[in-house]
Amino acid sequence: MSQTDPHIHVEQKVVQAGAAVRNAIVSTLGFVPDAPSVVTTGCGLQVPYAMTSPRPESVTCLACREHAHQEHLRFADQVERWSRIPGMPFTGEQAAEAAQWARDLAKRFSR
Repeated sequence: MSQTDPHIHVEQKVVQAGAAVRNAIVSTLGFVPDAPSVVTTGCGLQVPYAMTSPRPESVTCLACREHAHQEHLRFADQVERWSRIPGMPFTGEQAAEAAQWARDLAKRFSR
C-alpha cells in the first residue's frame, strides 16, 4: 500500500461495491457488514477503502477507470444473458433497465 498515491481508485469488484450492495445485504440478512479498511483496486494496488469511489466523476486512476468500464460492460452482458433463462426472478424489462444502467455507468467511466 502506497502512502503517497494521490489517486482515487475503484474496488476490484466494482460492480459489487457501494451502498446499494451493502443495503441489499442489510435487507436480506439483517446486519450491516463492516467496510474493509484496505481494498484491492481495479489497477491491482491495495489502498485504504477511503481512497476508493464507485462514482466515475471521483475516480482519478486511469487504470481503475478502464477496469470499471470493462466490469460494468461485462455485468450488462451477464444480466442480459440471465434474462433469457426461464424462471429468473426478474422480467426482461427489468433486465434491460439494469443492463442499460450498467452501460451508462461504463460510459461515464470511459470519459
